[in-house]
Amino acid sequence: MRRERSRRSWSISFLLLLFSGMAAEVVLAGPVEVRLKLPMRARIDLANRHTILPAPFMVISQEGEGRIRGTDIDVRAEFERYIQKVLRRETDLDVIEPPPVDYPTFDLEMLSREGDFWAALGERTSSDLILVGSLDFDIQDRSGYRTEEYISPFNGQTYYRQVLVEQTGFEYDIVVYVFDGSEGELLYKDNFKDFKAFDSEKADPLRGMFENLYALEDRMVGIFAQKEVEASRILFTQ
Repeated sequence: MRRERSRRSWSISFLLLLFSGMAAEVVLAGPVEVRLKLPMRARIDLANRHTILPAPFMVISQEGEGRIRGTDIDVRAEFERYIQKVLRRETDLDVIEPPPVDYPTFDLEMLSREGDFWAALGERTSSDLILVGSLDFDIQDRSGYRTEEYISPFNGQTYYRQVLVEQTGFEYDIVVYVFDGSEGELLYKDNFKDFKAFDSEKADPLRGMFENLYALEDRMVGIFAQKEVEASRILFTQ
């Protein structure tokens, strides 16, 4: 009888400890934030589309020229080399080397309605997709005065003074159109902009242009390739 009572007492104590531990877990449990990598589909339908033609982009500038004044940078050539490299590296599409293209107009809005022209270009180059658009790379003088604190070495008091800060800004404005190579239909249109500022003595136009492009790269690649994006989610553990 004593042994039986001892066993029962031990079992009851064990169950009480178990339930108290579970209760403590429920009380302590709460929402937990987790980081997930989620797939983001390409912005255009790539089914049965395997080739892309990056057609010559149009350069927009105040002078109407393709080069940056005072430099040897060819904006169009640099961009086209860059975008072809990115498409080959980041997508599964076969990139077709662009031939010379004689556009019927240099107005992009009017050009987007020239379905027969794009269909003929797609047939001539065997392209499922045609990428085209305009480039505007602008160099801006952002120098100016700003207020900063100044502690006098004579009396230790804080004063405010105006200091000239010399900066050069680089702004890239890219308009992108994607056409279907068989029907000439406009599939996608977007506008990508980025601005970078540098100290004037470090203001290299080529560096500024590629800093802009690196900042826009994921967005441009996302048109043609599935990307992974990080997102936070809340898990409720109660």
